[in-house]
Amino acid sequence: MLAFPVSVKIYVAVEPVDMRKQCNGLWACAQQSLGEDPKAGAVFVFMNKTRDRLKMLYWDGTGSWVLAKRLEQGRFSWPQSAGGSAKLSLAPEALAMLVGGIDLKAGCAKAWYER
Repeated sequence: MLAFPVSVKIYVAVEPVDMRKQCNGLWACAQQSLGEDPKAGAVFVFMNKTRDRLKMLYWDGTGSWVLAKRLEQGRFSWPQSAGGSAKLSLAPEALAMLVGGIDLKAGCAKAWYER
């Protein structure tokens, strides 16, 4: 179970990112593409083009964390920006649902054959 405090801001990159990027590459994406300072203590969530891999970047005050998840089957249900911005802001509960396979639009878990 992955949980963040309610006070932590979570930014989701709408556009796919090359998953070969590690800490420095994701740091640059957070600064340039999303226009945010990674040292501000927010969590940045990135997805690949096929939506089966996810990476998170987080600065805890002493160093940066990179968390990764790769699905063996199916795809993540990824939110889309309504206003054309490069990022969305999510609540920690919404991030937990997104990572857990919940379709945020419909509010229910997708069947394994729909993922």
